[in-house]
Amino acid sequence: MVRRQRLGKKFFKSLLPILLLLTVAIVAALSLIVYGITRPPRSAYLVTPEAFSQISGPALKVSDQTWSNRDKTQARGWLLRGADGAPAVVLAHRYGVDRSWLFNLGIKINETTGFTILWPDLRGHGLNPAVNWTSFGTLEGDDTLAALDYLRGLKTATGEKLVGDKVGLYGIELGAYASLRAASKDPSVSVLVIDSVPKDPDDLLRAAVRQDVGIDSRLLTFLSRMATRAYFFGRYENMPACDLAALLKNQKILLLSGADAGYLRDSTMALASCFGTSVESKTDLPLTGFRLPSATGEQGEGYDRLVIEFFDRNLR
Repeated sequence: MVRRQRLGKKFFKSLLPILLLLTVAIVAALSLIVYGITRPPRSAYLVTPEAFSQISGPALKVSDQTWSNRDKTQARGWLLRGADGAPAVVLAHRYGVDRSWLFNLGIKINETTGFTILWPDLRGHGLNPAVNWTSFGTLEGDDTLAALDYLRGLKTATGEKLVGDKVGLYGIELGAYASLRAASKDPSVSVLVIDSVPKDPDDLLRAAVRQDVGIDSRLLTFLSRMATRAYFFGRYENMPACDLAALLKNQKILLLSGADAGYLRDSTMALASCFGTSVESKTDLPLTGFRLPSATGEQGEGYDRLVIEFFDRNLR
């Protein structure tokens, strides 16, 4: 018996270095995954205000702006001033792209309605961001509230408030969740247009892991989720979009999605029943915001017109 115990201890000791090496390898791999997914891919902007001004002339002046987020980090975006006292619309892009993907839509909204337009880069996105990482919607919701604070502080040439009491939010995927989270906390958000909404931040994280690693594994997703929560030291929240939607009471809401949104179409369709107010839902679109920058012809114009008319009808 004693001899067996000694043999067992020797066997365990011989395995211990292998187990430690395996643990270190797993921790290292998860660290690389978390680092990669929290720092989305970045590329040159599709369009910039400078390039746009060369085409449009001085009629529409889009300017670079910065402001403080509520956690004291820095935010940035493009601003197009509208008519004095008119509402404002904040446009929030999806994961892995930047503000330039919604530039044309914002220009069209301004030209049609006279609303002030703000295009923020969500944290971790765009070239050389001040905040290098994304939180998959948790802190982006607070950042959207900070963007609204910034808009409320804008003044006209006579010192009056530039933006009226009403504001609208538009978002795709990550931007949609952030907009929904902000609207649940700020009653001044009277109109919400959200395209292809994830079920929760974990939904976005799972898609980011699949894109980054190229493997769709439940175990890998689970381990990556645990590692991400540890990385954020408790600041990562996984509040379901349905719970956020239930907090909205009087807002005008438009839900958009289509086949090109993949798994997000189902989550968006399910979200329609969660709101405490009436919702207009169009989840069978031939084109969604995912392909908006490359959209041409009738489909692109149809999508833009749908969004613009909803804001124009409900935000004035």
